[in-house]
Amino acid sequence: MKTDHTQINKLLTAGIIAGPFFIMIALIQAFTREGFDWVSHPASLLSLGSLGWIQIANFVLTGLFYIAMAYGLKHVLSSGIGRRWVPRLFTVLGIAMIAGGVFLADPSLGFPPGAPAMPENQSWHSVVHGFAPIIGFLALTIALITLGRRFGSQGQKWWMWATILIALASYALSSIPSLTGNFETGEFNFIPLWAGVTLGFGYTSVIAAKFKHSYNYSGNQKSYAKDRSSSMV
Repeated sequence: MKTDHTQINKLLTAGIIAGPFFIMIALIQAFTREGFDWVSHPASLLSLGSLGWIQIANFVLTGLFYIAMAYGLKHVLSSGIGRRWVPRLFTVLGIAMIAGGVFLADPSLGFPPGAPAMPENQSWHSVVHGFAPIIGFLALTIALITLGRRFGSQGQKWWMWATILIALASYALSSIPSLTGNFETGEFNFIPLWAGVTLGFGYTSVIAAKFKHSYNYSGNQKSYAKDRSSSMV
């Protein structure tokens, strides 16, 4: 089925919306949900409790936005570095986000209120939930590095270095809680994770906007050339 110009614009717009949408919904809950502390708790725990459906929907909708963006990029990246793998990697990110919403983490770290610091036996769905963000963020990091290489091959050196450095920085920040936390006592500082996700998702919105602008500019140029050619006949 042929995808027209308007549809591709909508798909890329979904990529622009995805990151800010996820962060905004998560932060509103982080500061309003009883017993939740964004320093000690990751966004995943917001999927638990009576209001958990909000964060579940947040995960799933954001995943769908990224899958839509991937489909848009499939049409925009018609050649060059990342033509095939960048859309695939963003699809993996989208699927990982959806999995993070469907498969819930176990109550832990004192949330919801009354939950133990760490569960004695981790459930299978919590294991799936634990791997989903790791796979998703790894896919995002590789996608951004690949796009950085693409920008470099096109002579866009500033975009190349910015994209690669932000990809590495966001991945490093998101890894800090797992590297520095105490899995026995449940003592973690999740601020780096929040910062890493915000940086990575936020910059992805910038990238989606960049491709949307380039796509529309290219389309306008082709339309202008076509109109001029017709007028000369």
